[in-house]
Amino acid sequence: MASILRTLHPYNQTFSPNSTSSLKLSKEFFIATPTIQLQTSSISRRKATMAGLSTLLLAREAILSPKLAYAFDFRLVAPDQTPEEAESEIKGHVRDLLQVKSLIDLESWEAAQKDLRKSSAKLKQDIHTIIQAKPGSERPLLRKLYSSLFNTVTKLDYAARSKDMTRVLECYQNIVVNLDDILSRL
Repeated sequence: MASILRTLHPYNQTFSPNSTSSLKLSKEFFIATPTIQLQTSSISRRKATMAGLSTLLLAREAILSPKLAYAFDFRLVAPDQTPEEAESEIKGHVRDLLQVKSLIDLESWEAAQKDLRKSSAKLKQDIHTIIQAKPGSERPLLRKLYSSLFNTVTKLDYAARSKDMTRVLECYQNIVVNLDDILSRL
């Protein structure tokens, strides 16, 4: 009890065993508390701004890097791709998309999803580039076929995630039909 009284003594505490205890803080306590001062004199605003911007740019690059994520690539047009280049590459991307069937047959779902996303993203860019180069009167039908094809690809991805073999095969057959239809019109 005496040790408690000694530790509370600097704060002008009145404590007696027979009465209720109350704690009274002296004015000295409030005056003696150290104030927190920021030391910004060692860092200039320019250095702080540059550090903040570089952190922001590096974080943006790490988050948005397509190498890090195995998801659909939402860029629609490759930056410097011409319609001729897209037409020359489209057959390879179609072949890659159709080769997903072998992974589906092996029931290697994660690998099938990964390859499906990778090949469909490239095919999506190529087809979109070709559609943009077509005359305005042909675009609405091609866009409808384009939408149907890639909606079916998304359905296949979800079916592979749920490991539903009958639905996966149905979606794959629809992709083959949609590919034949859109490639015949390009």
